[in-house]
Amino acid sequence: MPTPHTRSQDELSTVNALVSKNPDTDKHHEEEEEEIDTAAVVVPPDSGWAWVVMVASFLCCTVIDGIVFCSAIIQEELMKEFHVSKFYVTFVSSLLSGCYLMAGPFVSALANRFGFRPVTIAGAIFGAICFGLSYFATSVEFLFVVYGILGGIGFCMVYIPAVVIIGFYFEKWRALATGVALCGSGVGTFVFAPLTDLLLEKTGWRMTLAIQGIMILSCAIFGLAFRPIQPITLGVTEDGTVVDEEKTKLNGHGSTVAPTPQLHQAAFTKPLPEGRFAYSMPNSAHNTYMGASQRNHYPTAAEIFKGMNLERRPSGQGSKGTELKQLRKSQPTTPNGDPQQLTFNLHKELTTVGENEEEAENDNLLETEAKPVSIQARRHTVSGRRPQDLAKRAAGGHHDQNGHHHGQSQSSSRPMYRDDIFFTGSLTRIPQYQSQTSLAYHMSVTRLPTKQDMLEDRQKGCRICPEAVRRTLSTMLDTSLLKSPAFMCLAVSGFLTMMGFFVPFSFLTDRAVDAGMAKESAVSVISGIGMINTFARIVCGSMSSFPSVKPLWLNNVALTAGGLATIFSGVVINASTQWAFAVLFGICIACFSALRSLIAVELIGLEKLTNAFGFLMLFQGLAATIGSPIAGALYAATESYNVAFYFAGGLILLSAFLCYPLSWISSWEQKRNAKNESLSPAA
Repeated sequence: MPTPHTRSQDELSTVNALVSKNPDTDKHHEEEEEEIDTAAVVVPPDSGWAWVVMVASFLCCTVIDGIVFCSAIIQEELMKEFHVSKFYVTFVSSLLSGCYLMAGPFVSALANRFGFRPVTIAGAIFGAICFGLSYFATSVEFLFVVYGILGGIGFCMVYIPAVVIIGFYFEKWRALATGVALCGSGVGTFVFAPLTDLLLEKTGWRMTLAIQGIMILSCAIFGLAFRPIQPITLGVTEDGTVVDEEKTKLNGHGSTVAPTPQLHQAAFTKPLPEGRFAYSMPNSAHNTYMGASQRNHYPTAAEIFKGMNLERRPSGQGSKGTELKQLRKSQPTTPNGDPQQLTFNLHKELTTVGENEEEAENDNLLETEAKPVSIQARRHTVSGRRPQDLAKRAAGGHHDQNGHHHGQSQSSSRPMYRDDIFFTGSLTRIPQYQSQTSLAYHMSVTRLPTKQDMLEDRQKGCRICPEAVRRTLSTMLDTSLLKSPAFMCLAVSGFLTMMGFFVPFSFLTDRAVDAGMAKESAVSVISGIGMINTFARIVCGSMSSFPSVKPLWLNNVALTAGGLATIFSGVVINASTQWAFAVLFGICIACFSALRSLIAVELIGLEKLTNAFGFLMLFQGLAATIGSPIAGALYAATESYNVAFYFAGGLILLSAFLCYPLSWISSWEQKRNAKNESLSPAA
């Protein structure tokens, strides 16, 4: 049996990126700076430019989701021009909505490597080109490929960055900001349903798609707001000391202000050749059943800096132990709205006499010269260079006298290396956030890049599949998660829900017109679903912020009500009954979309959330692709629209029934895993 300290190559390379040796520094430490290896941790600003990002995300969701949910409106025109059946033409819109979801893991990998802004702009341009080319379609098969598959991929390249970036910019207001941004889905449905119908009447389906392509291009402008956040940089030397560079410089001494802390020695094992260290991975209650996935474990910044007590001390604030989230108002920003890299003091508990006076003196010094500061790793000496010079050096590295290049980790960050990047609710629902300070939390959810990742980041060039892409895909598509009964139950439930999700959007208007309603009144019901979806997301998000509210039960009630409403929506068809259905169905889809991440965290833990969302997007994308065509085939076989609604409502109701025992299944699974873990040493 392997020893507890045996680590994988991934873990070794990760720690290599943080801890290394430079034999020349002892000789030249008085003349030049030694190599600094750092770890970047993003602390959301929660203010300033973050609100601009929220608005841009809202607008992107409005355009993308509005077109997706209303894409079925053009089906009647396509049936007339290409002489195809309802079953066959539904693939046009179902491929758009399916690929829009299935491409999620791959787009996430691209965003991790190249950033939110470039991927969003590229996706908007690509999607606009696809819609423009659809103007020249000569067959419905052409639309399958260009409008459905390629257009769906372009939409995903806009949607994923627009949603994920909210978690990068918001901490305290994350639930509110995410709720507002995702309200764009409902607003888009409300706006694009009558707009698409009007364009079809005035210009035809070809010009409608061309005009929508121009609207999609506007997302490239919105994507310009998705600029990256400058991360806070933490560093460590070979001997484990961490020095606050700016405080030492301002103090004017050759030693640090506070005693330099030592890394918890239990975090490391016996040194390996070439200065490598193996990292000892802590156990997790949630992933004990993962087995093989532990081989791909990447340590967090908190695990590397294990045993330290972190405290934020921004300019003018001398209160010791104050939490980061409580001091957000005092956070200085740069002229363009980005948060500065603030001074942090990593220390053990201090009990020396005169500590308060010393802290007050240094706080006054910091107040006179508030500059962006990084915590830099040192071995013995401190350079007198300015922080700006250090930042340049950290980005580009330096050369020793032998000409060897010692590169530094750039102040870039990988969004998909955060465990909570897909979490859309209030962070107060996460136990890790409640039990520690804000900075400590962000360190605990930020996983470090590998040495290969950092090397590729410094080297300018094009790689077919860089480390940042491979690692994201391997994390999101880690098949060991499929061994979890609780997750599989949740995934199958989501699959069934999405099979019925788009059916009402495809058949509601046709059924209402067939029953004698005016087309304008029928289209207004689609808009009503979007309007109810908008308000329901806000209410659902607010309710889920209360600890006493169980997201799983809220989800179950909403799905049950939505499934029953869909089944019985055709008993009497008039404006009143269809609007009643719109209310219940709008609440259903709002709760389903808003509560997925909260339920996943409760069931499998925050550290597996990214993995869970990778499979959930694939499952739901596949379901969206086949759901409407199956309903179309049922209509073609029975000549009854109600059968399609029975099919959709039955699937949604069945998905709710699968979620009812989830709490029991999760509890049983955790007990089983705990039992297996206790027996494993004996084995």
